[in-house]
Amino acid sequence: MEGNKQSVLARRLRALRQARTWTLKQAAAATGVSASTLSKIENGLLSPTYDNLIKIAAGLELDVAELFTAPDAHMGTGRRSLSRQGEGRQYETPYYDHRLLCTALSHKRMMPFHTRVKARAFEEFHDWSRHRGEEFVYVLEGEVQLYTEFYEPARLKAGESFYIDSRMGHRVISLSQEDAVVLWVSTHADIGEE
Repeated sequence: MEGNKQSVLARRLRALRQARTWTLKQAAAATGVSASTLSKIENGLLSPTYDNLIKIAAGLELDVAELFTAPDAHMGTGRRSLSRQGEGRQYETPYYDHRLLCTALSHKRMMPFHTRVKARAFEEFHDWSRHRGEEFVYVLEGEVQLYTEFYEPARLKAGESFYIDSRMGHRVISLSQEDAVVLWVSTHADIGEE
């Protein structure tokens, strides 16, 4: 099943790049993600990090959710999107299992995720996660530890939350015996950049 999810992203990314008649090198210049990484994603050989998804979406001027499905027509004012229990686009990384919620709308200012936190140690991460925008996380089940580059680590249990500037390096791990579950909301990368 994971291969099928990966192939949706792989096919969509290739189609988006080809629709723009971009080479991998041109796509790399637009997104800030290396041509070799883009090639591996397009061929289903690599699951991109959330940071790379943000960069790719910004470079293609899309929402992250639009990398997984063709967007509905822009609806102007009075927009609405629903996600019923268990619905959403699955996206798995080595650290988190994200389910993108309310994916029917394009050009959203917020990206909501239902996320299972799999990472268990700070050392599992290769680098800090950092990108433009802001993030809000509300712990639904279990307990997490938030690491940021400018603050002491913080433990948060079910019912607690954090809000951060995403440009600051950050990592989240589960401290629970079972994977922690959180509601994760990221603002679109270009909010406030006018």
